[in-house]
Amino acid sequence: MTDVYVKGGAIPPRRRRAQLNWLLTVLPAFPLVLLVLRLWYLSRQDLPTMLLLVQYVSPLGMISALFITLIWTVPAAILVLRALGGILLVSAPDDAGRSLLAVTALRMPDWVVLLATMLAAFTWQLRLLPLLGMLLVSILGVTATLRFRTERWLMLWNTVGVPVLVGLLVLVFVWPGVVAAWRAGEIGTALLLVVPPLLGPLLTGPVPVWSARLVTHWPAVAAALVAPLAVGVIFLRAPVLPNSAVEVGPEDGELEVVRGQLIAVDDTSTTVLTSEGEVRFIANDQVRSKTLCPEPVRPPDSAVAVRGWQVERSALSWIAPAHRETEVDPRCLGRPLDPS
Repeated sequence: MTDVYVKGGAIPPRRRRAQLNWLLTVLPAFPLVLLVLRLWYLSRQDLPTMLLLVQYVSPLGMISALFITLIWTVPAAILVLRALGGILLVSAPDDAGRSLLAVTALRMPDWVVLLATMLAAFTWQLRLLPLLGMLLVSILGVTATLRFRTERWLMLWNTVGVPVLVGLLVLVFVWPGVVAAWRAGEIGTALLLVVPPLLGPLLTGPVPVWSARLVTHWPAVAAALVAPLAVGVIFLRAPVLPNSAVEVGPEDGELEVVRGQLIAVDDTSTTVLTSEGEVRFIANDQVRSKTLCPEPVRPPDSAVAVRGWQVERSALSWIAPAHRETEVDPRCLGRPLDPS
């Protein structure tokens, strides 16, 4: 392994390997901690209920829920690391080797950035796509500065021409949404649409040496500290069990509708976790009917659309087919299917 040379000498390879070993140890453990916390949250902090869920909940189902819920965070981490690390490399090359951020950006393959960009383009909300454009032009600019120092015309095009052109195109596309957001009083949405295209041309080259670590290293550290908390809060609210409604009662008697999350169905009973956190074991000979209930639709936080595209929707949500309920099953509302 070659050394990374910096002012005052090289960082010992053993120290770099120790840092990477710690990182590679923590990363696989983080999803496992999230899954355990999700079951603990779902059981309402009741240990016996959590142990029951561990016994019946499919690990593949939980991993699928984790993947679908947090897929957008993967390209975000990759692109931010590459952009901030690249700025640090071109701003303070003599000292950048001491930062794991800069070393990670230097060794990150281009194909990883390309795949992350494609994934972000499909999974990020529309109001975040201008931010994606800002990150891309920043990565392109600092990469050109690192690789094509002697080609002045190429550097000028990548660090000035492309960012300005991309910024103008983005502003032309999102300008109707900016106006609509401003008129609706949604200042945050308006800023997310208009500010990144303006900042893109400013992030394609070096910053003053004295501020290099301040504007790159510490924002990355702050994001690394806040991201696990934010990811945990988002995943704790993600569904991992299907919502269902079960009609229970004798054949000729009064029926009761039990609503909750279906845990398991075996030869003798159907196990349901109610919304109050109670586990009910229903004998199969008492079950008259079952149905899946749709997840409650959360009203959108923003009513702004850009050329007919809702700012809270991603391209993937437009492309993928969606199941739409035409009418609500009465059992999902707590009423028997046949009141008579």
